[in-house]
Amino acid sequence: MPSRWLRLVFPTLAAAFLLTQPAARAQYGAPPPPTQVHDPAALRPPAGARVAIVEFEDMECPDCARANPLLKEAAAQYNIPWVRHDFPLPFHAWSFQAAVNGRWFDTKSKKLGDAYRDDVFANQASITSLDTLRQFTEKWAAEHKLDLPFAVDPQGKLAALVKADYALGQRIGIEHTPTIWVVTSQSKGAPFVEVVDRTRLFQLIDQALADTRGR
Repeated sequence: MPSRWLRLVFPTLAAAFLLTQPAARAQYGAPPPPTQVHDPAALRPPAGARVAIVEFEDMECPDCARANPLLKEAAAQYNIPWVRHDFPLPFHAWSFQAAVNGRWFDTKSKKLGDAYRDDVFANQASITSLDTLRQFTEKWAAEHKLDLPFAVDPQGKLAALVKADYALGQRIGIEHTPTIWVVTSQSKGAPFVEVVDRTRLFQLIDQALADTRGR
């Protein structure tokens, strides 16, 4: 029998949303072919930045967990924005709720929300269900001197933000997670380049910074 928390915090509406989405996949093995971008409007840096990393992630995706430390390192080393979008895959049991939890921590501070996402990725192997996600999240909140409410999103506003990110990813043409781009503003080179081979991430950032120098 599902727990009371599962009935209230992970409503049928969210489950229905995930089940009705077109199939996407977590990345395994060899890198996938480049994404066919249909709508590039979101593939640009935040205002005032020359270069940024844009990622669509699923917190239950093993390859997203592998990519996370590298992206964090790159953003810190180059002091560039790392724009993280939610793209919870339909076949993952707890990724949607994890994304909603991340949004709740964002309401305290974006830095806190990103720290939660990083720690979920770091502990992903031990999070096996919605119940263990809740246990992890309650403990994490307490360690950061916060009381996690019984229902983190009673009005569904945070879930709506997650769904909006998912819809954005669909408009772009995303078919797998993680999907990562190095994006530029007013570049003399490519305005965005997908990071299909993550061993080239730093090289792609170097090129993007060179292409936007003086602009």
